[in-house]
Amino acid sequence: MNSDQLEGKWKQIKGKFKQKYGDVTDNDTTFAEGKFDEMLGRLQEKTGKKKEELKREIEEW
Repeated sequence: MNSDQLEGKWKQIKGKFKQKYGDVTDNDTTFAEGKFDEMLGRLQEKTGKKKEELKREIEEW
């Protein structure tokens, strides 16, 4: 799955992600074009997960 596909899927599931990880805010889950990696970095800080783990979790939803 490439970054564009991840971004598209992310738009569909970010609400579920915020429900699962209560510390995650709207600011953490939004991103401008080309800032997907930055968003993943924010999520890493909030969840304690590695970037690849987060990408895998997004792909599985």
